[in-house]
Amino acid sequence: MAIITLVFGLYFPRHHRRDLVAAYIGVNFGVLAVSTVLASSTVSFGLGMGLFGVLSIIRLRSLEIDQQEIAYYFTSLAIALLAGLTPEPSPLTIGLMALLVFGMFLGDHPRLFSEYRQVLINVDRAIVDEAELREHLATMLGATVVSANIVKLDVVNDSTLVTVRFRTR
Repeated sequence: MAIITLVFGLYFPRHHRRDLVAAYIGVNFGVLAVSTVLASSTVSFGLGMGLFGVLSIIRLRSLEIDQQEIAYYFTSLAIALLAGLTPEPSPLTIGLMALLVFGMFLGDHPRLFSEYRQVLINVDRAIVDEAELREHLATMLGATVVSANIVKLDVVNDSTLVTVRFRTR
């Protein structure tokens, strides 16, 4: 319940990044599942920490993979770890694997926040004023701008590079 509250009650309403919903749920459920099996097995604590270290490197080495794909990658690794750490399938292992799959089903469902988008736009004007920038982007996109973060402001070439999160109307 805590991760559901964190993601759907706090994170998404504040930041509107649909792509990270699946990532947070997938990583949370994956760590929960693997740590549950590690806690109930005879595997050493050092091995368990090493496995989490390997899993955490995925994001650092994955520049071309988007957030949803990383969530699936992490979830598939967690399922493999669960299967490998418990050679005899137990109801706990099967239940944890089902939890992982359900978490990804929920977190990456096509209808979940489907009206929210994020794009990187190069505006052909240098716009410093945030209200003016939001209005310009809303008109250009025909959508409600949720956030606009300036990545680069080029007053010499008169352009603004901005990451825009918006809700389609």
